[in-house]
Amino acid sequence: MSQSAKSMNLNQQIERWLTTRKNNFTSEIRPFVTLAFAQSLDGSISTQQGESLSLSGTKSIQLTHQLRSLHDGILVGIETVLTDDPQLTARDWNGPNPQPIVLDSLLRMPVNARLCHHPDKKCWILTVSAEPEEMEDKLEILCFNNADEKRVPLDKAMNLIRQKGIASLMVEGGGTVITAFLKARIVDAIVITIAPKIICGYKAVNNLGSTNLKHFPHIDLLNSEKLGNDLIIWGDMNFGEITA
Repeated sequence: MSQSAKSMNLNQQIERWLTTRKNNFTSEIRPFVTLAFAQSLDGSISTQQGESLSLSGTKSIQLTHQLRSLHDGILVGIETVLTDDPQLTARDWNGPNPQPIVLDSLLRMPVNARLCHHPDKKCWILTVSAEPEEMEDKLEILCFNNADEKRVPLDKAMNLIRQKGIASLMVEGGGTVITAFLKARIVDAIVITIAPKIICGYKAVNNLGSTNLKHFPHIDLLNSEKLGNDLIIWGDMNFGEITA
């Protein structure tokens, strides 16, 4: 870490790193993608029963909201919406709210979800299901014809939201979504908040479809620093072979 980086606090360090990474990203077919989530020491993001957990401390929550404000869009899966009913705003940081986006293949979005009443943006829903009329005024439905599978094709979805102006996207979860982006190799940066708890619950990352250590994604230029009682880990995501 450079001397100038050492003189900055953690929030400033991560913002400078992330801004540099986004500015150096030049793809026109998909947004720059940051994977950001909180987990326990053993990698859990919820209990085994799927119950929501409040893992992050106050300072870590502020960092999460800062990260949201640094991205054009923020994406979660429908299970996160059904379990947590998130707002996906940057309310604990002085910055703009990102465009909320939900991966919802079967269009299970409840009409009373808080994302249907976002303070300044109409939530986008990525789906392969037909649009119900009662959602037209609350949500923007982006439907994909994917007859072979009942799931949204990530490559096409990322291309579409890029064309709609989302140049940077923060992916928060849950585990199925995190795993899908890693398997598709559509992650450029990662920020993980590790809470000092052992939950033995549902993991953030599941089967990536490989047993060869060389093919697993890994973090380059790994950084870590304590924030409150949590540990923050961040760096560039690399999908090339591990050589050492």
